[in-house]
Amino acid sequence: MLFVDDGDVLTSAGVAAGVDLCLHLIRRDHGSAVANQAARHCVVPPWRDGGQAQYIERAVPDAADTSTSATRSWALQRLDQPLPLDELARHARMSVRTLTRRFRQEVGLTPGDWLIRQRVEYARHLLETSDLPVDHLARSVGFGSSASLRGHFNATVGVSPQAYRRTFRGSEGDEPD
Repeated sequence: MLFVDDGDVLTSAGVAAGVDLCLHLIRRDHGSAVANQAARHCVVPPWRDGGQAQYIERAVPDAADTSTSATRSWALQRLDQPLPLDELARHARMSVRTLTRRFRQEVGLTPGDWLIRQRVEYARHLLETSDLPVDHLARSVGFGSSASLRGHFNATVGVSPQAYRRTFRGSEGDEPD
């Protein structure tokens, strides 16, 4: 949520969400027309939906003494390749069951979910910093196809890869979805 209005107590999720909260207060006290005018004056949308989690970076623990850290580092260097669970377990010198259990303990995710998240994070980075077409980008991050990338990206981030690129790069990175 961008902001919470609990009657006498209002709070925003951050500085930019503070603008949304201020517009909410104007809308509540003076109506939508005044809030819309204020938004136009500030060159911001009069209302944004919440769900901006796609813009929050999520750190994964990187302690060198954890039992899966070497395998996680190894996998990060190979995101463009297939990384089946048995191969990750073999690299970690663990059974699949033990690797899965330790991943959950150390990272809070299964190895498969962690890989998807890392591939999406890498895709986010490439969308922000490169002009790679989505189908090429999908292969570069290990999803294989643009449809697979779009599905995982939308499920994780909440927007399509192109919408994300437009948000962070503007119209210069536009290409049809």
